[in-house]
Formats: sequence, structure tokens, C-alpha cells
Amino acid sequence: MKIAVIGAGLMGRAAVYDLAHNPKVKAVGVYDIDAKLARLVAHEYGHRKTVAGRFDAGDVKRAVTLFKKYDAVISAVTYRYNPGLAKAAIAAGAHFFDLGGNNVAVAAEFKLDKAARKAGVVVIPDCGLAPGMVSVIAAGDIARFDKPESLHIRVGGLPQKPRPPLNYQMLFSAEGLINEYYEPAVAIRNGRAVAVESLTDIEILTFAGLGQFEAFNTSGGTSTLPSTYKGILKNLDYKTIRYPGHCERFKTMMDIGLASWEKIAVEGVKVSPRNVLKAVLDKNLSFDEPDVSLVRITTEGKIGGKRKRLISEIIDRYDRRTGLTSMMRCTSFPVTIIAVMAASGQIAVRGVVPQEKAVDPDIFESELAKRKIIIRRRWSR
Repeated sequence: MKIAVIGAGLMGRAAVYDLAHNPKVKAVGVYDIDAKLARLVAHEYGHRKTVAGRFDAGDVKRAVTLFKKYDAVISAVTYRYNPGLAKAAIAAGAHFFDLGGNNVAVAAEFKLDKAARKAGVVVIPDCGLAPGMVSVIAAGDIARFDKPESLHIRVGGLPQKPRPPLNYQMLFSAEGLINEYYEPAVAIRNGRAVAVESLTDIEILTFAGLGQFEAFNTSGGTSTLPSTYKGILKNLDYKTIRYPGHCERFKTMMDIGLASWEKIAVEGVKVSPRNVLKAVLDKNLSFDEPDVSLVRITTEGKIGGKRKRLISEIIDRYDRRTGLTSMMRCTSFPVTIIAVMAASGQIAVRGVVPQEKAVDPDIFESELAKRKIIIRRRWSR
């Protein structure tokens, strides 16, 4: 099979690495608007079966021609390009997967369902870490219950050694981070899908050997789960994990308008506060130090009439052997696993579908384990 990766940033690099080391994949293409960067990634991560080239993710017409060379396409560029790239993949007859993270973009992709079914391809948005990997794991956990009632997902990518004042480092795009903190989150409360404000409802949680953290509402993490489990679950929510104090400090920046797109005049020049904030975050929080990814999925319900609770946890750290950060591994490996599953026929459904409905959790988790991403589960009453 042949698979293309669009975007040669951090997540694209990890995707290329994983695909290039998969014996099922015969050829990998990596494309970026920066041709030099694409060639560098192909050389350093491509394992001698990767080709590289320049490609503008906004050029839908050229995308169709390019995608015809591949069985599947992975988008590792910012979410605003995904609807156009999905449309191009459908026209080219290629399966399409992205890292998503934005509810509006995902909704636009689902409008392509009829076209995807007619073309005989599958399109699955939001295939990163969260949304993404946690959705498939959650679906498997929910299926263990006779009567599932609640699902609580907590996820965070963090530096192993926090630096004040935000105790955070940039592990993926600043645009994606701001979007998560700025847009409303979607949850299920008392059986109803509701919008909740991000950077609210702080709770404290502890991971063994790592200490205390805080978790709070953020956008995008639930993805399609509220729609899939509406009428099944009474409660469902997603929160981002950070070191204590992070939420309050970042919310202050949001409250004074630093995430706004509305331009303001600064010394006679019109600038967007959000663009300034992105630049500041990238400049001052790019420490490039070892990271850790934390996942806790808590599912409650009844089995055989008895109330049970299942907790699934992942603690994944920077891989010194490959040089891949934990965030790169936990975000990119899920989408490469799903792309290979689709291209090899292990995903038979066609159209634009949620991953929790399309991906076999057992196969998926087995592939995660091969990549040393280990899920540990414990039951309690």
C-alpha cells in the first residue's frame, strides 16, 4: 500500500517514521509547502522508501492529482485545510484521515459522507490523541458494560519538568492549543448534549509516581462521542490535564482578549491578538525537553446488574531511542494505525464515519502495544 502524509511538522514526521517502518507499507509520500523541510523529513524519518515534494494544502485541484497516486492520505496540517483535502481525497479515490481538533471543520467533513460512500472510500476525522486514540479506547471500554452510564476522559501532554509561569511547553501547534482553550466544549449532562465553557470546572487528580495535576474543560476532545452516545450515556465529558495553576493563568490571557482574531492598531499597524499570542507561545514555550502524555478514561455503568467502574490509563514518555516526543507518538501513531487498517481492508465501512464506530478497538490497541503505548486497566465497584 502507498500512503501520503500532508505536512512535515512534528506530527507529520512521526507519521512518516511509523509508516516507513511498517512492512505493510510499500511507499510513503511526505508533502509540505516547504519542499526543503519535506525532503529533510523524508531523509531523516523515511527509512529509504519515502518520497518528498512541495505541496500547498490549500490547492485542492492539485491535491486530487497528487492523491491519485496513493491508497490513503493523512493530513498533518492545521485543521482548516481538512475539509478541502478530504474532498480532494474522495475525488481521487483515496481514504482520508486527519488529526482534526476543530468541531466546525469536522462538521464540514461529515457533509461529504454521500460522496465518500459513492467513491468507495472511508474518511475518518479527528484521529490524533484526543480527539482520536481516546475515542477508540473509550468505545471498547463502553462495550464491556451491559448498561454504560458515564464516560469521563482526561488527557494531557506535559513537560516532564515544568517551567513557570505556565508550567507547559509547546508540544503541538499554538493555533491548536489556543483553539482548544477558546472554543466551547461539548459534553453530555443528565442525558442532554450541552455546550460548556472551556477553561472551567477545574478538578484535581493524581497519577501514581507523578503527583497532582489539574484538569479542566477544553474544546474538541469529545469529537463525535456526544453524538454517538447520546441516548446511551447520562454523562460524558472531556478535560485537559495540566500542572496546577496553568488554567487560571491562561484563562486570564483569554479574558483580556489575547485569543481574539479582531485586529487592533499597534503603532499604526493592524495586528491580530491571536497571531501575536501564537508567536509569543512558540517563541517562549518551545523548550524541546522530554515530555509525558497522560490519559485517564473512566467508564461507569452496570454489568450483570452490579455497578462497576473501569479506569484505563496511559503514561507515555519521550522515546530517547527514536527522538520522538510522547506527543508525537501518541498523536501520530493512532492515525497511521487507522490509515493502514483501512488501506489493508481491516476497516470495511465506507463514507465519513466516526472512529468509535469504524475502528476495531482490539486490533487498534494491539497495534498501540507494538509501539510501546501501553494501556493499563483496573476495575472497582
